[in-house]
Amino acid sequence: MTRIAEIRLDDAGQPAPTPEIEQERRVAVFDLLEENSFCLPGRDAGPYHLGLAIREKRLVFDVATAQGERAAEFHLSLGPFRQVVKDYFQICESYYDAVKTLPPSQIETIDMARRGIHNEGARVLQERLEGKAEVDTDTARRLFTLICVLHFGA
Repeated sequence: MTRIAEIRLDDAGQPAPTPEIEQERRVAVFDLLEENSFCLPGRDAGPYHLGLAIREKRLVFDVATAQGERAAEFHLSLGPFRQVVKDYFQICESYYDAVKTLPPSQIETIDMARRGIHNEGARVLQERLEGKAEVDTDTARRLFTLICVLHFGA
């Protein structure tokens, strides 16, 4: 039961996402709910409902049990994420442009770079969550995508 069963993104007051950002969001949420590993150290009360938001320039994780009881809330500085999020948006833009005009070999090269930046973002997230929540690499990657989606309008 160490998993996220429901996820809610609080993007109130942010500009509407582009179609590409909205697609990234849908895929990340679907993949995350299909398979993830998430637990709070010292607790065995999963599955969890996770709310993600950006408030006052901080990333907020609001974690509740499936019964609606608050399990944890923690705030992470966005500072450590800024450069990797910026790099990720730039490489994604290059990827979306490449898909329209470049041959598959060049698209593959850009996609490999995109995956590398995505992995870096997941690593930063895992470091920032240390002692607060434990996530595997795939879960961290999907959560990083959702952080990018939220960061888009912040």
